[in-house]
Amino acid sequence: MMDLAATVRQFIRRYELFRPDEAVVVGVSGGPDSLCLLHLLHALAGEMALRLHVAHLNHGLRGAEADADAEFVAGFAAGLGLPCTIGRADVQALSASAGLSLEEAARQARYRFLAEVARAAGASTIAVGHNADDQAETVLMHFLRGSGLSGLRGMLPKTPLGEYRLADAEQRQDGGSYCIVRPLLAIPRRDIALYCAEHGLQPRFDLSNEDTTFFRNRLRHELLPILERYNPAIREILTHTAAVLAGDHQIVRAAIEEAWSRLARVAPASEGGEVYFDLAGWRALPLGLQRGLLREAIHRLRASLRNINWVHVERALWLCREGTTGQKATLAAGLEVEIGYQALRIGPEGAPPAAADWSAPGLAPHSPQVWGAGGAGAPFLAGPRRLAVPGRTDLGEGWRAEIAAAGRSALPADLTTADPWTAFLDARAVGAELTLRPRLPGDRFQPQGMAGHGMKLNEFMINVKLPKALRERWPLLIGAGGIAWVCGLRVADWAAVTAHTEAVWIVKLVRGEGEEA
Repeated sequence: MMDLAATVRQFIRRYELFRPDEAVVVGVSGGPDSLCLLHLLHALAGEMALRLHVAHLNHGLRGAEADADAEFVAGFAAGLGLPCTIGRADVQALSASAGLSLEEAARQARYRFLAEVARAAGASTIAVGHNADDQAETVLMHFLRGSGLSGLRGMLPKTPLGEYRLADAEQRQDGGSYCIVRPLLAIPRRDIALYCAEHGLQPRFDLSNEDTTFFRNRLRHELLPILERYNPAIREILTHTAAVLAGDHQIVRAAIEEAWSRLARVAPASEGGEVYFDLAGWRALPLGLQRGLLREAIHRLRASLRNINWVHVERALWLCREGTTGQKATLAAGLEVEIGYQALRIGPEGAPPAAADWSAPGLAPHSPQVWGAGGAGAPFLAGPRRLAVPGRTDLGEGWRAEIAAAGRSALPADLTTADPWTAFLDARAVGAELTLRPRLPGDRFQPQGMAGHGMKLNEFMINVKLPKALRERWPLLIGAGGIAWVCGLRVADWAAVTAHTEAVWIVKLVRGEGEEA
């Protein structure tokens, strides 16, 4: 038999699972794995300067047997002179109310409880008793359900609790303060049983672990024995595969994060909770990174979602690679991907995009494809707003219109500005009654530079590649002769300042704090 204590000590040091003089919560069910873990950590606590706190959760599923397990763990901890917290959860009710499987509800309840105990004990590390056989089962389970590298690498020696896909948003955020560590992850179940026998430990046995209605138990008791007929070392092969893929995952993860930093723009939840990728940049990536960025966007927008449907991702992937502007594909959990002129949008199905992030990374701030000064968005309108001329008008959502009068002679000859939300208009031509409104059916526009040629407003918006979802509420400045300015995009030919202009309206749409005009 291996020197299990020496092997675990080396594993702990290799993966830096603990820090000296650290409080550690040890999750103990009373079974062989967790009892072995607690016994070992207690033996190593002196040399590693660990302060242990035992935690046991009664899942409320096995009646008197579960109560006896809790009593056993409390007594075992007391025998070692360790503090112990016993908790209870109604996993059956949680499963029903949250629409989770019994296994998933138990998992979520367990990690929530362990985090609560860690908080109370002043600990940031939670040790659990997962072993090498558990790792083999996990890898096989993920393979059968369909998984990428993230799932096939199995469990890690050390994982931030915040990375777990917990349904409770507050718990997910709080989970970032704690790490789950697995000191027995390299130890086979048979060696754990031998250790317990050698040290006179008498663990409790949960008969539900024999119940093959649970998926993991079917793998353990039915599928793995069959696979061992083909290769007796299948468990070791699966654990070795997990170790290799964990290393590969780090490389892929670094590539995804680098591409994300270059190509992604994120609209916060207050603005719709959407992700935008520069379309040209995304399409230039290798296929694997394209797929990885789509999955990353889904994870960031739906943090509690554990399983992403392969078919949905693949359909979206190939649509984004080969499709045309305006096409959409369903993703997961109420999300969709839409192809824009300059960007891919991933967000809630049917929701208009957040204008702040339709700007494509890498475009100049004054480019007509950038919807807003510096990517600040647009003052979308639900109806007309009469403007103070001259003066300042609040437009809502942090936007305001500022109009100032100036003589043409007081302004520079070249009125070009880098700010798309500033326009210079001939005051006599546009008049003193100015209104902002969204477009109306039949609207026509005479863009400056087209010698008075008019066109349908929608045709102009298409020509300048304004995304379809933004057109209905895009702000238009209306003067005496009609549309004087398609805000942020183009002044009308009839409203433009010419050599004969004497008085000028300087019109600005401004977002944020500023002095009154």
